Amino acid sequence: MNPLTITTRDAATGPVLEIAGDLDHHTAPGLREAVDTLPLAGGQLLVLDLARLDFCDSSGITVLLAARNVAVGHGARIALAAVPSNTARILGIVGLDRVFTIHPDTATAVLRS
Repeated sequence: MNPLTITTRDAATGPVLEIAGDLDHHTAPGLREAVDTLPLAGGQLLVLDLARLDFCDSSGITVLLAARNVAVGHGARIALAAVPSNTARILGIVGLDRVFTIHPDTATAVLRS
């Protein structure tokens, strides 16, 4: 089990959360708290950079959806960047690849916003 680390940084378009480690039942509340405390404003883009995500279970998928709801509730948008293939597969199976905007990396997400 890899501990979850969340690093927040600002981009010109809004906050970027770099998520590393395992996103599961035990760690998902930490991501939820990090998203809930972001100072999001209307028109901003929240990017979740998953390049270093090792594992994501159903609790992790649920917290990604919760992050989307928080962003939309603030009038912001959300994008996932560098989604690992195993997580991308799950998103595709359950149809969430049509709910989230997915980019190959954070730089592309920020440029295309």
